[in-house]
Amino acid sequence: MEKSKKPVSQHISDFLDWLDIEKGLSVKSQQNYHNFLKRFLSWLPQQNLQTVLPHELSPDLVSKYRLYLSRALSLKKSTQNYYLIALRSLLGYFSEKEILSLAPDKIKLAREKEEREIHILTLEQLKTLLEACDISTFHGMRDRAILETFFSTGLRIAELISLDREHIHFPKNQTDELETTIKGKGGRIRTVYFSRRALDWLGRYLDKRTDNHNALFITYRSEQKKTDPRRISPRMIQEAMKRCAVKAGVSARLIHPHALRHLFASDLLGQGVDIRTLQEFLGHKNIAATQIYAHVTSKQLRDIHKKFHSGKRLE
Repeated sequence: MEKSKKPVSQHISDFLDWLDIEKGLSVKSQQNYHNFLKRFLSWLPQQNLQTVLPHELSPDLVSKYRLYLSRALSLKKSTQNYYLIALRSLLGYFSEKEILSLAPDKIKLAREKEEREIHILTLEQLKTLLEACDISTFHGMRDRAILETFFSTGLRIAELISLDREHIHFPKNQTDELETTIKGKGGRIRTVYFSRRALDWLGRYLDKRTDNHNALFITYRSEQKKTDPRRISPRMIQEAMKRCAVKAGVSARLIHPHALRHLFASDLLGQGVDIRTLQEFLGHKNIAATQIYAHVTSKQLRDIHKKFHSGKRLE
């Protein structure tokens, strides 16, 4: 390890290049890391440390920064963690480039209360949501196909939006499912699976398409005239899901794209799928990212145990 003569702030550009080239993160992810690190860099001058060098970073300094995030900015612990993860990644960069600095594992993430309430969409609520889609309209049929695809594949919203028609090759056998390869978060390649049910709804949706746009999921500026087809945006999907939630009488806070990814994961775990297999389905690089779903299942089991086997019958 060698000591760098450049202040931490002058390493940021190289760090972002490292995220791009060696870690394969998307442009959006790089921007997020940069924005979170800007907070740290703007805090350093307040401590008269604007020229702090990598090897001068210390646990005490990190502790003061954490207090700043918590007390001065009043950030929730979950939000604090975004800033801490960005800083920890910067330390990981220093370590990989053999630049003397604080070890990444010296930054511990803020722990949220384990008993915080977890709101998970249920299968019954999903059924109600699906039935609320007005399939007599093009956009309603599209929304139904989107929801079915989310639940079948466990895709992230960015992954679903990036799907093209060429990804979907309907099997000749009407009972077969479809597996297709996608490029997920961090440029990682994985296989996702479309159930026969999801394919049926995709087929019905595509039958209503009159355009040649390559995107699988689109929106028309005019639904009646079917003009100006464009790839659907994350905001459009979120708004469509909220509209369905209102019709279905389901709490809007439960209905968002990631909720269906949660339901996909918890349903597989509930059916006995092991955590490592689930990691592959979800495309997580680190098993720790998959553990949250195991926690959700554990909480459900704990609630069942408390209700039916608390020992009260012995009293």
